[in-house]
Amino acid sequence: MASLTSALALIAPVQAGLRFPCSTLTVQRLDPVVQPGSNPSAHVHHIVGGNAFNASMTGDVGARATCTTCQMAEDFSNYWTAQLYFKHPTNGSYKRVPVVPVQPLLGGSNGASGGLTVYYTQFDLSKDNLKQQKITAFQPGFRMTVGIPTETNKPHVGLRYQCLSGNNRGAEMPDFPTKPCSGGIFTTHHFPACWDGKNLDSPDHQSHMYNTIRSDGFTNAPACPSSHPIRVPQVTYETTWDTTQFNSLWKSGDPNPFVWSFEGTSGYGTHADYMFGWKGDALQRAMDKSECFYDGCGSIKKQAMTEANKCTVKDQVGEKVGETEWLEKLPGM
Repeated sequence: MASLTSALALIAPVQAGLRFPCSTLTVQRLDPVVQPGSNPSAHVHHIVGGNAFNASMTGDVGARATCTTCQMAEDFSNYWTAQLYFKHPTNGSYKRVPVVPVQPLLGGSNGASGGLTVYYTQFDLSKDNLKQQKITAFQPGFRMTVGIPTETNKPHVGLRYQCLSGNNRGAEMPDFPTKPCSGGIFTTHHFPACWDGKNLDSPDHQSHMYNTIRSDGFTNAPACPSSHPIRVPQVTYETTWDTTQFNSLWKSGDPNPFVWSFEGTSGYGTHADYMFGWKGDALQRAMDKSECFYDGCGSIKKQAMTEANKCTVKDQVGEKVGETEWLEKLPGM
């Protein structure tokens, strides 16, 4: 999708899956998937979703949450990525990069605050193919990750960057842009869609899933292997990082000054975490709907983003994360 205008044109006729915004819930150093029980975790994350989020999360997350920053009112899942920072080229200090809602927004979702956009697709963005391919929703307690923060040499298919300029998203790239982006940096995280049908998690948080995706974008993943035979929704995150306030500090010819919160200067280390928390059979109802997009033919209750924005969690770590101040070093580094 080359531009926001063309993206909106694509969205209008499509008939597959869900797309909705989630406002920012919190930005702090917690990771209940990779480092459960650790307070703080190794690096800072940008987190959206239900207010059950904390350092240690087990069992049915959706049953414990009482509100969500997502527009879909029955979705108490949590979605998070590493936080992006700007590293000052002169003194080496760090400042947190803010996020803004992904454009275009749909169906009364104006009013989102920061956050990211979530997709659950059944096949691709133009069809659901339910007659040939049943989609099984995740179960309570399910979680997974995509990407490896220590990766520095090999790009991961489906994890991409785009340099925003006006209404143009630009080409998808495996690494950070090499020059300032007038509209910010756009990141995408596509998760695998094949599950082993047995394990809600695995030691590396990835082995219970299998990635058959061979190309970028919202394309159908090839058939699942016998080891991971259950087709689940294809989950995708989109985030717009508002890097514009730092563009004047990025001098021509200088290397990329943006880093992930784990001091990741290579874009190949981008990663994301998912923890399922939908109420009851809400997600399955939506995935069973054919020829629908955005809200599952109305099968899921929506809330105004002004209501979603009221959902909060307390700061459980108690450290500065560079929202307003410059930091001498990244938290945890």
